[in-house]
Amino acid sequence: MRKNWLILILATIIVSIHYNSNAQSNNREKYKSRANDPYSKLSYGKKLRYADDLYITGSYFNAIDYYQQIKAIDERNPYITYQLADCYRFTRDYVPAAHYYSEAASYDINDFPLSTYYAGLMLKQQGEYQQAIASFNQFLTKNKKSSVKKDKSTNPLIAQDPDRTVEPKEMKEFKKRAQLEIDGCTMAINSIKNPEAVTIINAGPNVNTVRTELSPYPFGDSSLLFSTSGRNLGYISAGGASYSADETHNLEKFFISHKQAGYVDSFQWPLPFNDGGFNDASKHTGNGCFSPGGDMFYFTKCDEGDTMKIICKIYSSHFEATGWGPAILVPLGEEAGSSNTTPFVARVGKKDVIFFSSNRKLQTRGGYDIWYSVIDPRNNSYRRPQNCGKQINTTRDEITPYYDPRQQKLYFASDGRKSMGGFDIYVADGGPSRYTNVHALGYPINTSADELYFIKDPVGKPDAYVVSNRIGSYALKNPTCCNDIWRIQYEPKLVVIGKVLSKKTQELEPQTVVKMVDQKGEMNTYNSEDGNFLFNMSRGHSYVITGDKPGYTSSRASVSTMEIKRSDPDDTVMVTIFLDSIRNSFSVSNIYYDYDKATLRPESVASLDSVVNFLKDNPSISVEIYSYTDAKGTPEYNLALSQRRAQSVLDYLEKNGVDRGRLTAKGFGQKNAAAPNDMDGKDNPEGRQLNRRTEFRIITDLPTRRVLYNSAMPGSMDQQEKNLRIEDESTDDEPAQPGAKKPANKDDDN
Repeated sequence: MRKNWLILILATIIVSIHYNSNAQSNNREKYKSRANDPYSKLSYGKKLRYADDLYITGSYFNAIDYYQQIKAIDERNPYITYQLADCYRFTRDYVPAAHYYSEAASYDINDFPLSTYYAGLMLKQQGEYQQAIASFNQFLTKNKKSSVKKDKSTNPLIAQDPDRTVEPKEMKEFKKRAQLEIDGCTMAINSIKNPEAVTIINAGPNVNTVRTELSPYPFGDSSLLFSTSGRNLGYISAGGASYSADETHNLEKFFISHKQAGYVDSFQWPLPFNDGGFNDASKHTGNGCFSPGGDMFYFTKCDEGDTMKIICKIYSSHFEATGWGPAILVPLGEEAGSSNTTPFVARVGKKDVIFFSSNRKLQTRGGYDIWYSVIDPRNNSYRRPQNCGKQINTTRDEITPYYDPRQQKLYFASDGRKSMGGFDIYVADGGPSRYTNVHALGYPINTSADELYFIKDPVGKPDAYVVSNRIGSYALKNPTCCNDIWRIQYEPKLVVIGKVLSKKTQELEPQTVVKMVDQKGEMNTYNSEDGNFLFNMSRGHSYVITGDKPGYTSSRASVSTMEIKRSDPDDTVMVTIFLDSIRNSFSVSNIYYDYDKATLRPESVASLDSVVNFLKDNPSISVEIYSYTDAKGTPEYNLALSQRRAQSVLDYLEKNGVDRGRLTAKGFGQKNAAAPNDMDGKDNPEGRQLNRRTEFRIITDLPTRRVLYNSAMPGSMDQQEKNLRIEDESTDDEPAQPGAKKPANKDDDN
């Protein structure tokens, strides 16, 4: 059974939610409560047949209500569960759809072989990509043999649904599609980590409603033409006939909204677009565009026939001396029962070309394809339409073409390619017949939802519009039920390009993972095979860039985009980070305390912050914190004081984001003095201050806890380890200090 919302989106005029929700509200208006609803009192079998009838006719919201009533009685029925999942999928309510498909699979996966596939699809459209991959893999595992799978539904119309009776050839195609969906999930995960330099905002309540808005067409940077079924017209047609709001409320119609003066991308209350009398009181009307010269207006009218079948045709009107002329059918080789829709006319080279979407059968690749026809300027005739070819079209659906003549690129929506969600926006170089470099636009233009109708501003810096049912849309029934128009604000493209060099050789350090972390702690990584790397940046961020390679420590590079404005030009920043063998020295200014106190002196905080940065930049490193006192006081008192001092440093590091598990605090009292406490029999204040200190030892995470370097001791790491072998004085309570001076053999002070 063809997805109802998809049929209507492909007609690009209306979504099933509009009249389904209207039918639902009418039903509920008639029967104020379930107690007064005669259908709620039907027997189990009759109520099931009634719910199935609603399902077959596409009244999914009503069907959900009655299936839920039945499921409350027969909770573990796999058929009812699967029907609910289908209804939620058709209304684009992804969360309950995924839940019920997974539940149906747990009950009876053999009779519902596509349940795990659709569960994966619904998880994908929620943005739950890892769970979606698992569900698609479960589908592939459970259907290794491509045998015929049949539904046990007693309703013959439902049992004949291709989703329920899966032939071996069809199962093979579903398996290919499942792998494509897995690839799309992987692409989405990577795209979210490296977003495009754009800001996406909802066009606001003066444009969007809780129903649906489609086909944005900007008039320069001053106003926006679009179609909507969410607003009452209550207008008088060009012929003088008056129509009430009720007669036009559920039909798509043209509206226009002007921008608020002095506000960026803020729109005024819209008005019906009555120029030329294009709005038709009895048909869905939308998808408007002008010819490059501005003297022709193209748009779509659609008739809603029996069984919800919608047929769309493209019309044009010529601007004459007295105004817009009558709408005339554009001769694009219509086939009986097929639709032509979403026209866009652009200058390609020296020719005007009309691009459109059609589900005609002759020469199709499958579903809706993108077609084009060259307009003959001599008599304003249209040459025989041509399919845009396999570079653009797939076996599924390609719709809503837009051609940018400035860059010679074709933009379109497709659900037949590797995608982040359902429909994604794609772009291709070339046209009108040959195309190269076909690829999806990145996040956040594309999301896990459906994206349609991408179009750029015709003048100035090319910001753009897109139609999407992403989270944040104004919704009537569920958060992703309905399409809104969204504004795409292109940001300056900010790039940081860098190199990872060996500190010792100054040569590129290959096989390094480069990390870029912003002020919120969000991280992007780049697996550098050769030591080069590149990151995209966004405005309003502070970034820290480091390298990560086993056996090495990294320096850091800091980049800020806090002061950059949206109107600023693109910019590229060059940085270099250095990797140093972990066997080389790591040092930090000593940390000091006041006499007889464990609190840190203010001048010590800056030094500790450098340790914090080092440990954050090198997360594989663990350290031991050694704290000491001068010689005043008893050794026992000094030992306890030094332990408190070491703990105060540990607490500071942990408070500033260093994992407690990487830190060990040890106090050694007055041992291993760094300077004499007394000189010539007199007190030495400077020496005592130096002895009130904290030092760091880098240790590995190996079981042996091998000492690599002690920042307080003289000599290189190799020299320290050589000394360690010679004078190993370590104990369980007191690890040896390489090269440390033995404490004076006297009654030590504090």
